[in-house]
This record gives sequence, structure tokens and C-alpha cells, in this order.
Amino acid sequence: MEEYQEIERSIIKKYRKEIWSRFIRAVNDYHLIGDQDKLMVCISGGKDSFLMAKCIQELKRHGKISFDAIYVVMNPGYSEANLQQIQKNAEILHIPIEIFETDIFGVVSSLQEGHPCYLCARMRRGHLYNYAKEHGCNKICLGHHFDDVIETTLLSMFYGSEVKTMLPKLHSEHFAGVDLIRPLYLIRESAILAWKNFHGLQFLNCACRFAENCSLTNDDSKRLLMKKLITELRKINPDIDYNLFKSLDNINLNCVLGYKKDGVYHSYYDDFDS
Repeated sequence: MEEYQEIERSIIKKYRKEIWSRFIRAVNDYHLIGDQDKLMVCISGGKDSFLMAKCIQELKRHGKISFDAIYVVMNPGYSEANLQQIQKNAEILHIPIEIFETDIFGVVSSLQEGHPCYLCARMRRGHLYNYAKEHGCNKICLGHHFDDVIETTLLSMFYGSEVKTMLPKLHSEHFAGVDLIRPLYLIRESAILAWKNFHGLQFLNCACRFAENCSLTNDDSKRLLMKKLITELRKINPDIDYNLFKSLDNINLNCVLGYKKDGVYHSYYDDFDS
């Protein structure tokens, strides 16, 4: 059996409970992929997006849904070494990637902006939507996982004074007919790491030109702080992250001070005397 076949088999067999079943559940529960869809699977070079690509390949090969997919790498200005690493991993995993060039890193570095990551992310998203439209894709797949959802929720609460989270499926505000989906929505990062380490795979950790030496040990990262916080809370309650996730699907509007819908704020007191 070829290496890529062993990797594919492990998703279905060895990691069936932790990866494959959760992937299928997200696809079904959130209606992420349907017949006649054309997906643009976005590969950044990290473990999450490569696993997502393999799961989608397996769904296309063995599932009951009739859809098409292209596997796209947007090059915002990666170093040659990082780009070669992405190409090498695509060959190992038998993923037929398409690479398209942009100069996002160059543009962002030339601007005097205080938040280059925010600007870079917005520019990336715009290029991806444009590429999807040009190639007839109606859905863009991103590799955010369960832990990303929990961390984003806590970041919004602690630093944005707002309860909100990543959603599994979104309509584009500016590109009609294109949805954004997150097929790894229910898969924990620990499962992805276990799959990666089991096969000895080496993926990019951070390919940003502005942080060539960055890693998950960057103590300035607020997201890392959320990871550490959740790890500590699990010592008190092993189900803490799952409970946080379920609370977002179980909001009691009778017991909140207020909420926003379509940009309009509603206070609990609006109907207090009615």
C-alpha cells in the first residue's frame, strides 16, 4: 500500500471516531456540501487544511453526494522554502493543488498599518472569493476546527465584549452565490495532531513573512492564552470546551440582558412590562 493510501485509510479506520465521523456529522448537520456543488478547498500549508482536503477527497470518492472540488493554494508571497514544503506535502498526500499568485505580503508591508494581520486576512479573503467566482465554485472550504471555534468565542467575550463565534456556514456579503464552509467544525485539534504525528507528517506552522520565526509558543498571542486557559479549565471540568460549544447552541433569550439581530440591539427590558 502506498504512503498516501495508508494516510487515507487511517482517516476512515484508525481515526474514524475522532475525525471521519465528526467530519461527516458536520457536513450533514450543517448542510455544508450538497449535490452539484463545486468546492474550492483552500490549502494554507498547515495540518488543518491538508486534513480537510483529504477528508473531502474521501467524501467525493466514497460518499453519496455528487459534487466537484478544486484544491487551491493562494501564494501571498511565501518564501521559496515554504512553497516547496506545501508542494511536497501535496505530492505525498496525492492532492492535485492549483497555486495562484498574489502580492499580499508585499502590499501589506508597504503600508503603514498598525494591524497587518487584519489587513492581510481581509485581502486573502477577497482574493479567494474572486478566484472561486472565476472558477465557478459556489463554496469555499476553510480548515477551522472545533478548538478555533471555542477560542474565537472566548476572544470575542474577553476582548470584544460580545458573545459571538465562528459559524459552520456563511453567505458571502459581497460575492453573491458563494458560501464559506468549515468542514472540520466538530473535529478537535488534538485529533488532527494525532493523525499528523502518527504518519510523521511535517506541515507549515507559520509562513507569514512578518513573523518568519513565529510558532505556537508565542506568548504574545491572545489565542494562545485562550488555549492555555481552556487547558487549565479542563483540569476542573474535562467537558468544559464541549459545554462552551453547546451553550452557543442553547442560548436562553429570556435570561440575557440584550442581543443584536441584523445590527439592531434588543434589550430584555423592551418587553419587560408587556
